[in-house]
Amino acid sequence: MYNRTANFIIAGAGMLLFGITLITLGSVLPDLKIKFGLNDVAAGALFAILPFGILAGSLLFGYFCDRYGYRYLLAANCLLIALGLAGIAYLKSITLLQCCIFGFGFGGGCVNGATNALVSDISKKNKGANLSLLGVFFAIGALGIPLILGFLKNKIDFEIILYTTACLALLIAISALLLQFPQGKNVNNLDALHIFHLFKNKVLLLIAFFLFFQSSLEAIVHNWITTYMQENLRIAADKALYALTANIIGMAAMRLLTGSVFRKQSDRTMLLVSMLMLLSGSVLLLAGKTFTYVLIALVTLGAGMAAGFPMMYSIVGTRHADISATAFSFILTIALLGNMLINYIMGVIAKYYGIHSVAPVILIESVIMSLLCYVILQKLNKEKSILKQT
Repeated sequence: MYNRTANFIIAGAGMLLFGITLITLGSVLPDLKIKFGLNDVAAGALFAILPFGILAGSLLFGYFCDRYGYRYLLAANCLLIALGLAGIAYLKSITLLQCCIFGFGFGGGCVNGATNALVSDISKKNKGANLSLLGVFFAIGALGIPLILGFLKNKIDFEIILYTTACLALLIAISALLLQFPQGKNVNNLDALHIFHLFKNKVLLLIAFFLFFQSSLEAIVHNWITTYMQENLRIAADKALYALTANIIGMAAMRLLTGSVFRKQSDRTMLLVSMLMLLSGSVLLLAGKTFTYVLIALVTLGAGMAAGFPMMYSIVGTRHADISATAFSFILTIALLGNMLINYIMGVIAKYYGIHSVAPVILIESVIMSLLCYVILQKLNKEKSILKQT
């Protein structure tokens, strides 16, 4: 027996931790550069390890959750995050520091995927709404920690911040060990390579590529939009950062509304509304030349991006309830590959064609996502009709 409320709280704590730690590492990078005497290239290469750790964790968590349940995987990887953060603060070897960053990323990838799969498994109804609420925890961590770090920046050493965050991760690990979770459900003892067989499932593959573009769209907005505003529209740096924060707030607010006010709405309805907002925000961004128009565009874009992951997770969790974590692992891995690949391509486009290309690329991605969403919903309707006939 397990308590659904307690399970949701520990999942929320895990997502909060993931949001806090990702932002924390970026925030202490200048201090690490000074501590280790790194130039910008060396520092960039050091932290390029992080996404590969997240990717590896995302690929592997599903099999272990389906086979053995959530308790030990969540506890072990929260502990790995704690050790990674403490190691980054304490160690003075670049090689060991690289290992800590990879280990932290691996643990974060596992925690991110496992918490979403856990909430899907414990939600007998309103999966999309509950998964949307879970996403709010990440936003709270990602938005809250820069404010705290800014306040404490000149008052305490960055190592103390890392040790404190490591203690939070350790506390979550201990809490996970003390809780009861849904049991492993892989009764057929499928091997770890079963994830690759999921390429044969056309609907799941379409969902994976929808999230491929969703994840890359988020990366482009979060990594390139401030540069686009400053260099192309001549908007001041502080205003550009404010607009980016408003984008994240728009996403968090829409997920909060989805999990509360619009809780009874179907996944299909929320996805259609999301795509409409996504296209509207993209067109506004392309046409906007002033700060006000760009601010409205980014808030609309944030709200439009809110439903992508939670609703697709909901669909996958319902269709593949017997191997939900493995299916989540499959789509999340492809999504992260999109994040890394398209973000790199955006850099190449910006270099050779100019930073003004950011807005057209965002619009193109929004159109592709809308088309994929339409095809996915059509195929799901067809499946539903076939089931009714049988």
